[in-house]
Amino acid sequence: MNSKNTVKLLAMLFLIAIMCYIAVYGLDMGKYEIVPVKDLIKLGLDLRGGADVVLEALDDPNDPITDEKMERAIATIRERIDSLGVTEPVITRQGAKRIRVGLPEIQDTQRALEVIGKTAQLKFVDEEGKIVLTGNEIKDAKAVYGAQSPTGIQQPVVSLELTSEGAEKFALATSNNIGKIIAIYLDDNVISAPEVGEPILDGRAQISGNMTMEEAADLAMLIRAGALPVELKTLHVTSIGPELGANSFEKSLTAGKIGVVLVFLFMVLAYRLPGLIADIALVLYICIILFALAALKATLTLPGIAGIILSVGMAVDANVIIFERLKEELKLGKSLRSAIDSSFRRAFLTIFDSNITTLIAAIVLFYFGTGPIKGFAVTLSIGILASMFTAIVVTKYLMKLISGIKVLSNKKYYGV
Repeated sequence: MNSKNTVKLLAMLFLIAIMCYIAVYGLDMGKYEIVPVKDLIKLGLDLRGGADVVLEALDDPNDPITDEKMERAIATIRERIDSLGVTEPVITRQGAKRIRVGLPEIQDTQRALEVIGKTAQLKFVDEEGKIVLTGNEIKDAKAVYGAQSPTGIQQPVVSLELTSEGAEKFALATSNNIGKIIAIYLDDNVISAPEVGEPILDGRAQISGNMTMEEAADLAMLIRAGALPVELKTLHVTSIGPELGANSFEKSLTAGKIGVVLVFLFMVLAYRLPGLIADIALVLYICIILFALAALKATLTLPGIAGIILSVGMAVDANVIIFERLKEELKLGKSLRSAIDSSFRRAFLTIFDSNITTLIAAIVLFYFGTGPIKGFAVTLSIGILASMFTAIVVTKYLMKLISGIKVLSNKKYYGV
């Protein structure tokens, strides 16, 4: 039994060490490579920089705001942001009329705001004020270089491809308006007013004007994405530079490291060998947190880090309850194995109740919260479940192993 327990203990320690190494450094196995788990965890805006925008739909007595319109608005905004090349945007609805947009690592915040907020209602209007074509009848739009100007420079234009119905309407409109102007409006602003030289029968048109290629690309994207079903106004914009985000992340990691080291020292000094076992279980707990965040593709924010650090304290708190009970059982004269079984059994309900109540609070925060609050709730929930597993299952298993190793069975090693 003594040698078997020693082998099992060493095997457990080796397994935990491998998990830690994979979490931090990954594993290179020649043909196959395991990426470090920490590199798979996405960082939030407050840690890597970017912009956080809150938009609100404006009320219109003649056209009330509905859930369907808000969902369409979110879908349109997402398509527009994808065209900007922003990676991993976070777009969520807040309440009945608000939309929150997170834009990680974006450089040109103003351009993004202009693209996101435009209602982009495109229409072609003849000189009598009649709408001859709308954005709904445009199949595709893209920015290209048009014909050369008198100076020999090719000007950026927006090339339009119309639907079959749109092509018929446009052919009729251009045939009836030769020598006249058909103005192109975007959100009631004239963006181009070309004169019709000949009928356009092939279902293709161009929007020209004094545009840069970037402006032409933005306009083409707005046309492709379609009009927003509601008019949006920007309530507030929070912009975080990449240096500030990186600084916050480094400070959070430093604070977390200091906190964990202090907890390690306290447990060893206060509970000796059980404290060392608790520290080993705590290392496993941190690995489980990292693996869980990577598997869930969760976004880690500053409140999320706070949730992890808080759950570290809760994981240790469970061990404190168990080890205090263990000392009482040993003082009553029980054997080490019997005292371990009794302390874990009697402490279980206390640990379970305290963790379940906190888990319920975390679920409520996740359900009703938004953005960083949800991040805090996710990491806290993962931390609670991981801490219960490591405190009740892993610590108990390791304690039983060392109780079966004769050289480690002296009661003075257990604080008695």
